Amino acid sequence: MALLRLLLAVLLLHNAAASPHHGHGPAKHDYRDALTKSILFFEGQRSGKLPPSQRVSWRRDSGLADGHSIKVDLSGGYYDAGDNVKFGFPLAFSATMLAWSVVEFGGMMEGELQHARDAVRWGSDYLLKATARPDTVYVQVGDAPKDHACWERPEDMDTPRTVYKVDPATPGSDVAAETAAALAAASLVFRKSDPAYASRLVARAKRVFEFADKHRGTYSTKLSAYVCPYYCSYSGYQDELLWGAAWLHRATKNPTYLSYIKLNGQILGADEQDNTFGWDNKHAGARILISKSFLVQKVGALQEYKGHADSFICSMVPGTPTDQTQYTKGGLLFKLSDSNMQYVTSSSFLLLTYAKYLAFSKKTVSCAGATVTPQRLRAIARRQVDYLLGSNPMGMSYMVGYGAKYPRKLHHRASSLPSVAAHPGKIGCSQGFTGLYSAAANPNVHVGAVVGGPNQNDQFPDQRGDYEHSEPATYINAPLVGALAYLAHSSGQL
Repeated sequence: MALLRLLLAVLLLHNAAASPHHGHGPAKHDYRDALTKSILFFEGQRSGKLPPSQRVSWRRDSGLADGHSIKVDLSGGYYDAGDNVKFGFPLAFSATMLAWSVVEFGGMMEGELQHARDAVRWGSDYLLKATARPDTVYVQVGDAPKDHACWERPEDMDTPRTVYKVDPATPGSDVAAETAAALAAASLVFRKSDPAYASRLVARAKRVFEFADKHRGTYSTKLSAYVCPYYCSYSGYQDELLWGAAWLHRATKNPTYLSYIKLNGQILGADEQDNTFGWDNKHAGARILISKSFLVQKVGALQEYKGHADSFICSMVPGTPTDQTQYTKGGLLFKLSDSNMQYVTSSSFLLLTYAKYLAFSKKTVSCAGATVTPQRLRAIARRQVDYLLGSNPMGMSYMVGYGAKYPRKLHHRASSLPSVAAHPGKIGCSQGFTGLYSAAANPNVHVGAVVGGPNQNDQFPDQRGDYEHSEPATYINAPLVGALAYLAHSSGQL
């Protein structure tokens, strides 16, 4: 029986890889429904005073006094995952990717575009507050070890809301340049709909990038006791400086940033063969972003970036001489056991975005002599998204609330404890652990949340205590928003 299933999986994988699927053939999934839900997820992650338009009704206001201890308003923003700390590094990356999703594929979102913009603005409003003081970026609100020692709703939070910052004495070029990237990317989202807001964002992005570049250092060097092991900067800050410059170049068209990229690209690792794109390492994303200037805007000086982008793309194309990516038997791209789905969504987004640039410029990718077309890249991305939505050996959707079978026991405090409406009384720090250890499904269905996903054997136990596989995160969903918009549109669902 197992052999039969394996043969069937191989056959399905072969068919998926062979078929170009660009607007052809019936879609296996309701990408439009998944798109709606992927954006809705961000409302369940909101911190601060919730707006009248809030649709996720099991959440209430939280963290309203964030920043008061240092006389700065740091309310708002997003909780990164299933806890109640606001970690600035992944928050800024999620904001950048959400904005890039809208910049690249917003024209395909139709009725969801406004919700996507609202999600971007919720992040960028917070990043404006976090960068209100010159030469300072507030990079975390909350004491992570103390927060993790409790299992409580954000609405009941009583752990210290300590604020951590980077400044000239405590540099953090990685988190600062990522924040600059997020502000610059968001400015492109609002350029037409709210030009005054867009120019405010871009002006702040310039200032924050200048600070990141001038005071160089990795934020987890001096803040290690507070940000590690949660969001240590393992890849250094060079990738973020290149990424930040790339976003500022795209947002401003200012030749200064083009010169910066040309002058510093190699020093900042433009051609490093690190093929993992996520909240820590931005090299692959920067290569794809910069290659657009060459492919679409015909900036000849950046021609080498097509080569850099190609080498990343080739590493993911199965069956080519350059394929370096591990896939599970069921066909899932597999990078790390901890929250692997973040690499699935970010890689799928980059494949679709690069396919768009290649198609526009009528170019292909050569992977050691094997020609790879934009259609092939789209097919690979679509196969990954289909797996995430349920076309996998377990027949399980890894997006909560999508399909008939999905994770019920999210590693997520607010989702796993009764809502304030259902239980108005405070649930204390240790009292909440009954929610963590309960065998019941989460009382609040966190619609749209994508979990860390299955292990390398395509298995998913759905256990709340298993945070590596059962915890959702903003940086898993953010790139998925763009991928789903493209797939919904190309399948004729939008």
